[in-house]
Amino acid sequence: MLRSRRARQAARGASVPRQRDDAPAASPRAVAIRLLARREYSRAELAACLRKRSVEPDAIDRTLDALVAQGYLSDARYAQVVVAGRSGRFSRRAIAHALTEKRVTPEAAQAALAPLAERDEQADAHALWERRFGEPPRDEREKARHVRFLLSRGYSMSLALRVLRAAGARALPDDDTA
Repeated sequence: MLRSRRARQAARGASVPRQRDDAPAASPRAVAIRLLARREYSRAELAACLRKRSVEPDAIDRTLDALVAQGYLSDARYAQVVVAGRSGRFSRRAIAHALTEKRVTPEAAQAALAPLAERDEQADAHALWERRFGEPPRDEREKARHVRFLLSRGYSMSLALRVLRAAGARALPDDDTA
């Protein structure tokens, strides 16, 4: 079994070398690019990450402005990624709330949410419910669970109840011949 040199030294009880205190700190630009290489960030989110690393506010602003100018950082692109990742699993309202929490600019958020405006929210909620449950609730406890699921995904109470009513109506047998 191959282990790293650090793991072997720790297993032997030897002192494990740590990063030297006199090592130069990474530049704010290098830190930001390393973060952006993993995933998209909003400008505010990336600024918060740099603040956690004790980067000076002036350096943060200069770095972020340069990254925006070079096309590495974009609130519009971040908003599109969030919308694409959450559509079909969350309501439009929940996605808009997530963008607001991440402090995406309102213009970028509206542009990213525009394609969702044409979608039928009840059909989306029903498709989500169908994937998760597939059959109508058998009792009130299960019905409450189904409703809580849809509420947690950002749908309104009235819409959640309409979805369950529509699912229950289809599942009941047509027994008019009695």
